[in-house]
Amino acid sequence: MPVDYVVKRFSQLLLIVFIAVTINFLIPRMIPGDPVEAALQTQMAMTGNANADVEKVAALYRQKFGLDKPLWLQYLNYWNDLFHLDLGVSLVDFPQPVIQKIDYALPWTIGLLTLSILISFSLGSVIGALLGWPSTPRAFHVFISPFMLLSTIPFFLLAICLVSFLAVDLSVFPPGGGFDPTLIMRFNAETILNIADHAILPALSIVLGGVGFWALAMRGMTVSVLGEDYITFAEAKGLSPSRVFFWYGMRNALLPQVTHLAVALGSIMSGAVLVEAIFGYPGLGGILFAAIAGKDYFVIQGIVLMLILTLALALFILDLIYPLIDPRIRYNR
Repeated sequence: MPVDYVVKRFSQLLLIVFIAVTINFLIPRMIPGDPVEAALQTQMAMTGNANADVEKVAALYRQKFGLDKPLWLQYLNYWNDLFHLDLGVSLVDFPQPVIQKIDYALPWTIGLLTLSILISFSLGSVIGALLGWPSTPRAFHVFISPFMLLSTIPFFLLAICLVSFLAVDLSVFPPGGGFDPTLIMRFNAETILNIADHAILPALSIVLGGVGFWALAMRGMTVSVLGEDYITFAEAKGLSPSRVFFWYGMRNALLPQVTHLAVALGSIMSGAVLVEAIFGYPGLGGILFAAIAGKDYFVIQGIVLMLILTLALALFILDLIYPLIDPRIRYNR
C-alpha cells in the first residue's frame, strides 16, 4: 500500500472531521432558546420546585460552562476539551459527565446494532444474489414481494408490531429493557441469556427492516453483472456453478453493498433511535432521544461527535481496503 495514498486519505479524513466538528459546535448554538434555562425548567418541573430564580441560576450555569464567553473563545475551549476527552456534563442529569453516559450506553448499542446489521447484510446479500441469478429455481422468487414489503416498513413500526404480537399477545419475549430489573449483573450464563432474551425483539425489528433493503439492492447488482465477460469466461472454463456464482457473480456484485455496509456500521453510534426508545433499551439511541426531548445539548453534541468520528473512520478504512476487495481497483488510479 503506497504511503502517499495513505497520507492523502488521512489528510482528507482530518479535514472532514474538522469541518464536521465545527458544524457540530455551531448548530446547537444557532437553535433559538437557552439550553441552560430549558434544562433547569425541565428539572424544576420534574422535582416540583417552582421557587428557584431560573434566570439567576441559569446565569451561574452559563458562567460555569463558559457559555457567557464570546463564540470564538467557546470554539477554542471546545477543541481544547475535545483533546482532553472532555465532552462536558449533562444539563439534565448534572453533574454527570457526558462521556460517562456514552461509556455506559455504547456497549449496548454496539452489541445490538453491529450484530443486527451484519445478520441482515449477510442474509439479504445471499438471498438477493440468489434472486438475481438465472439458475435459481423460479419458486424461490416468491420471496421478492415480502422483501419489497419489508424494505418499505420503518424499523420503529416493525418494533411496535413485534411488541404487540410477541411480547403482549404471546408473552414470548420481554416487552422492553436491556435486562430484568432484579438481575444482579455478573459475567455468567444467566446474565448473558437474560441480556440476549431482551435483545431479541429490537434486533429482530432491525434485521427484518434491513434484510429487504439488502436483498433488493443485491438482486439489482447481481442482474447488472450477468452479462460481464468474466462470468462468460468462467462458465466457458467449465467451473462449477457454485464457484461461478460466489467468486465471479456475487463477489463483484457485492462491492456497492460493502460501501453501504461501511456507512451503516459507521452509523451505529447514533443507534436506531426510535427502536431503542420503544423498547427502553439502554443504548445510545435511547439516550439521544431523551436528550433531544430534554434539550440536553451537550449530550446531543457528544453523541453526534461520536457518530462523526466513527463514520469518518469507517469510510477511511473502506478506502484503504477497497483495492483488496476488488483487484480491478488500484491505489494509483
